[in-house]
Amino acid sequence: MPNANVVIDLSHFNGKVNLQRAASAGIVGAIHKATQGTGFVDPMFAKNRKAAAAAGLLWGAYHFGTGADPVAQAKKFLQVALPKPNDLVVLDFEPNSVGATMTLAQARTFITTVGDATGRAPGLYGGSLLKQLLGTRTDPLLASCWLWWAQYGPAAVIPPNWPAYTLWQYTDGHHGNPPHAVDGIGACDRDLYEGTEDDLTTRWATGSLA
Repeated sequence: MPNANVVIDLSHFNGKVNLQRAASAGIVGAIHKATQGTGFVDPMFAKNRKAAAAAGLLWGAYHFGTGADPVAQAKKFLQVALPKPNDLVVLDFEPNSVGATMTLAQARTFITTVGDATGRAPGLYGGSLLKQLLGTRTDPLLASCWLWWAQYGPAAVIPPNWPAYTLWQYTDGHHGNPPHAVDGIGACDRDLYEGTEDDLTTRWATGSLA
């Protein structure tokens, strides 16, 4: 099955972006950082959301999890992201360099809280930390989330808890397989979808890639 290379993910670290040019270059969807912990709101989220809508891009929001109260984090994320029925919602589960890192138990609570509020399991973004903590064990709650895998090597090697990745962040704009850049944005995180572009747009319209 072909992989559709039409998704990017963004945060304020990308600076000023031109999403109309990105759409013209073939990008179909963008997933943007909304919040981190219980207090941080990405200052570019609202502006880029409007720009994405004007450019006709599919939209998603992610939350960078920390070791803070996971219920409070979920409520803050939902308050900022205000997800529409066709918006993706994602938990970003990775090491926190400025404080406590989210645990698997906290991730489960966050996922459950967001799922109860939206009626759908969020996507789960992860890489080496997720693989290290899960090992070969299975976790049904985490497995209910579609997997967004981060690995900048030649192939995606995922934990056995999932049969396959749904999205693969194959580059951070510098490492990993090319292409690394997008017109209107420059070097950035790019994500392969395990399937066709038509399948991606159909599933995204449901608010989930599960």
